[in-house]
Amino acid sequence: MLRSACFAAGLFLGLWGVAFLGIDKLVMHEPEERDPGIRGMLAKQVVGRESRPIIDPPEWAAFTLLSIGSVTMLYSVAIPKHN
Repeated sequence: MLRSACFAAGLFLGLWGVAFLGIDKLVMHEPEERDPGIRGMLAKQVVGRESRPIIDPPEWAAFTLLSIGSVTMLYSVAIPKHN
């Protein structure tokens, strides 16, 4: 159980790292006004006449997520099997 959970978490992080390699910004759709709740990478930006939340990850975030994900997947392979 622990092996599959570690592998799934590593795969999730690795895929987000691959996604961050291919994108510059994520423009999110927010139909109604509300407080975003995520701080750090999330900022309001005016697109046309609307104000939309934008996720702008730093360039190092993709490589960090890829490396953490791959190390976690390698760790899950190294966990001994319990019979």
